[in-house]
Amino acid sequence: MERDAMRYLYIALIVVFTALVLLFKFQNLESATVSLFSASITLPLSILVFVIYVLGMLTGGSLLALLRTWIGRAKQRD
Repeated sequence: MERDAMRYLYIALIVVFTALVLLFKFQNLESATVSLFSASITLPLSILVFVIYVLGMLTGGSLLALLRTWIGRAKQRD
């Protein structure tokens, strides 16, 4: 019985999270232009936020791994 209650709780959390994501998307349909050097791209704000979030996850994890490697090699004694 407790297992069923947890299952319904997880389903409810998924529904709430999905509703929040969709609400964010529909409230941020305005376009934003991003420029770098001579290139520019215009995207809906919600997609731009998502792309920046994904790029942040990728670069943040890579940067952390790189820093750990450098610190580990700096501590090594030959």
